[in-house]
Amino acid sequence: MVWNIVTVALIVLAGLVLVHPRVTGAFRRFDARSRERILAERLDRGDPQAHFRHTLKLAEEQVEEVSTVTVPDERTGEPVTRYLFEGETFMNEADALEARADRMRAIARGFYMDLPAALRARREEDRIKSN
Repeated sequence: MVWNIVTVALIVLAGLVLVHPRVTGAFRRFDARSRERILAERLDRGDPQAHFRHTLKLAEEQVEEVSTVTVPDERTGEPVTRYLFEGETFMNEADALEARADRMRAIARGFYMDLPAALRARREEDRIKSN
């Protein structure tokens, strides 16, 4: 008898939680992101450049953002905006973004340089497992 009351109460509580707008909104956002990801995966299957795009995206996640700092000008002492990337200060944002892009390309290039050795090691593992 008590078990049935607890079960019914939990079902009613779960129904209330699911109907709550904040919860249903979270489910909708999760579903939308899942649908977008699945669509992107389908499109990537037919795109020969998709691997490069994913590699650059992965490299971008590993590189810090360009930050904006205000420092006194060396000549006048007036506050000026400078751009900081990996400890190096740049006079304009375009140069800082170019340095960031160069760093991302270097990481991606390193990935492709290491790829043949990684694939060879994987083949060796597969060969050992199959024996």
